[in-house]
Amino acid sequence: MNKCPFCRSPIEISWSYCRNCNKPLIADITNLYYNRVRPIPDGTSIYANGFGEEEEFFDVNIIDDETIEYELSQLESQLTDSERIGKNMGNLLLKKAGLFYKKRDFSNALKNLELALENFKEEENIINLIITHNEIGLIHEETGFFDQAIYHFDRALSFIEEIDDHIKEIQVLNNLGNVYHLINDLENANKYYQKALTLADGENLELEAIKTASNLVEILLSLEDYDRVKRILKRNLDFFVQTDDIYGVIQTRTKYGKMFYHLGEEYYDQSFNCLTSALELVDRIKNHISIFIIKKLEWECFLYLGYLHSLWDNLEAENCLLKSLEAVRTFEIQENIKEGIVLEALAKYYLLKGEDKKAIDYFSYSKDIFQKFGDKAKEGEMKYHIAKIFQEYLQNDQKAIQLYEEALELFENLNKSKIGADIHNKLGDIYISSQKYDLALSNFEIAKKLYAELEDEYNKTIIDGKINSLKNTENQNATL
Repeated sequence: MNKCPFCRSPIEISWSYCRNCNKPLIADITNLYYNRVRPIPDGTSIYANGFGEEEEFFDVNIIDDETIEYELSQLESQLTDSERIGKNMGNLLLKKAGLFYKKRDFSNALKNLELALENFKEEENIINLIITHNEIGLIHEETGFFDQAIYHFDRALSFIEEIDDHIKEIQVLNNLGNVYHLINDLENANKYYQKALTLADGENLELEAIKTASNLVEILLSLEDYDRVKRILKRNLDFFVQTDDIYGVIQTRTKYGKMFYHLGEEYYDQSFNCLTSALELVDRIKNHISIFIIKKLEWECFLYLGYLHSLWDNLEAENCLLKSLEAVRTFEIQENIKEGIVLEALAKYYLLKGEDKKAIDYFSYSKDIFQKFGDKAKEGEMKYHIAKIFQEYLQNDQKAIQLYEEALELFENLNKSKIGADIHNKLGDIYISSQKYDLALSNFEIAKKLYAELEDEYNKTIIDGKINSLKNTENQNATL
């Protein structure tokens, strides 16, 4: 018997929606296999729009090296001829960059994009300047140079304003939102997504609105605006079912799975069903899409299934998280923030299982990636977790103090008072155990002040108790 992937109620194969939960269904999935899969990439290339090509610049398809090398050799000949006769080479360089990207050779792709940019500047070719700045921005985003990515997206946006191209403007606004999301600047990410969505809706550009809303869901999940997330996902799923876009259906079911996970224990079964149904759809179309797209579709499904199995204390948790890690490492040739997220999840799983050494190792791997990409908050959080393991499980106070203090420096620079107060509290406990009462009292006093500023009366009261107990101990020692 067929079941609804959302509520698990029995359904008829001919139904277009579930009569129990009213969510849209794909009535005949087999008919969708041969339709064009329309990916919504993490970053949107506008190369195809500029040249009228079906294939997107950043859509990495299965293509053999010999074909790429042959095309590169042909382009080299054309570039040599163009240089000899003094013909502008910008378009050829742009195509060459695209081929290097397909090889995942970011360095040469970037080099050729920058050469193309100089050519287009000489031509004052606004359209190609927009395209090239956007593609440079995408490479910088993928390689972790987020400030450079923002610069080039901003440059692309400034040129778009000269030609009044709404679709390109929406795409670049989304790319800016994506970068700000990666660096945890939710305010700016939300601003750019909202601007893109307003423009798309105002111009009746339904597909662009759907793409933008899909990006916006990630911010709304962080803001816990679940009512709006539900409305967006329902609209998106309706659209993707009506347009036979199986990629969109998979992505939307994955986002439903994430939403239900964040809604809490009561919704975990629904989260599990959405994630597994998304993976089932990926499996059905895997022979029609590239390995890179497969892994991009799978990584979050496996990550959230790993979270769920960890909560349920199932051995399957490790397997899911390792599959998520393998997926990320397939579609991201070099280290990526997504890898840091999965490594952190594995670290927390090993901590739950009492495998302290493994937990420390994976927190450390994750910390290194967050540090590389400039995410100071996550870097500090990883150091905090490692310090707790040294303090609470390995009884290595010296190492715990070192890591707490390193984390504290990061959090103080970020004005994160709550976790700063918690660290001072823990440092106070460590110094009491080593009978360094002056240092303990100093840390407790700072923690008390921070909790008071946060109006956290519960923790402030606990700290008051520790301070009074410590002062009584000092007075007793003084009278002996």
